[in-house]
Amino acid sequence: MSSSTPLHDAPVGIFDSGLGGLSILRHVRAQLPHEHLLYVADTGFAPYGDKPEHVVAERSLAVARFLVERGAKAIVVACNTATAHALPILREELDVPVIGVVEPGARAAVRATRTGHIGVIGTTGTIRSQAYVRAIHAENPDVRVTALACPLFVPLVEEGWTNHEATHVVAEEYLAPFVKDPIDTLVLGCTHYPLLTGVIAYVCGDEVTLVSSAEETGKDAHQDDGKVTFVKLLGIEGARALEAELLGFAVAALEPLGRKADALRALAEFVRVRRR
Repeated sequence: MSSSTPLHDAPVGIFDSGLGGLSILRHVRAQLPHEHLLYVADTGFAPYGDKPEHVVAERSLAVARFLVERGAKAIVVACNTATAHALPILREELDVPVIGVVEPGARAAVRATRTGHIGVIGTTGTIRSQAYVRAIHAENPDVRVTALACPLFVPLVEEGWTNHEATHVVAEEYLAPFVKDPIDTLVLGCTHYPLLTGVIAYVCGDEVTLVSSAEETGKDAHQDDGKVTFVKLLGIEGARALEAELLGFAVAALEPLGRKADALRALAEFVRVRRR
C-alpha cells in the first residue's frame, strides 16, 4: 500500500480469474456499503482451475501485488483455486491482510449439516488440493466429506448458460454421486457456482442445503477495518448482463488503466463501480 494513502482511504483489493468473484464482491459491499472496492477479473488468464498449482500461485501473487501497488490495504482472494494454492504464499509475501474463501465456506458447511455428510464441488485444482476437506475436518473431524470436481461449470457460467439445457445435463452427470449417496449440505466451492444454484438445487433436491462461501467471506472482510474501492476487468462477451446478475446492480463506464507489468499484460481495462 502506498505510504501516501491514508489507511481509511485505501481500497480493499478483490480478485478472481473471471466474473464469479463478483458474488464475493457483492457480499463484501453489503458488509461495507460506504467503502470502495478494487476488483480484478483476470479473464486473460482464466480459468485458474485447470492450471498447475505453482502457476496459479505465481499468478495470484502477481495480481495481488498489482492490487497492493494500486493502494489496496487488504486482499480478498475471491477464487477457491487461488485460495487453495496461493493463500499461504500471499500471507507470507504481502504486508497487508489476506482473506480467502475456503475457510469461511467450511465453517458455514459444518454449522449447516445435520447428518454429518457434506458434499463439496469445485474446479479440478480446488478438489485436487483437498483444501476444503482439510478445512472442514479442522472444524469437525467427524464429518464425512465427499468432494467432486465439476470443471465444466465455470465455462458454462462465463458463457451465460446458467439455465441452459446443456447445463442441466452436465449437472445431472456431475452430481449423480450425491443422489446415490445422499448428502445434506453441499459447498459450492467455486465463486462461479452460485449462478447455478437453481440447476444444482433441482438435481440435488430441496433437502440439501447449498452453502456459498460468499456471505461468510463478506463477514470476514468486515472484520478488517478500513476503506474499499470497486473496480472490475471486462474481457468476455455478455459480461454486462452477467455482472449485473452477480452484483445486483449495473457497473459504470470503462476506465482504461494500461499495462502495468509483463505478468499482468492481460489486465488492460477495468470498470469502476462507484459508491452510492
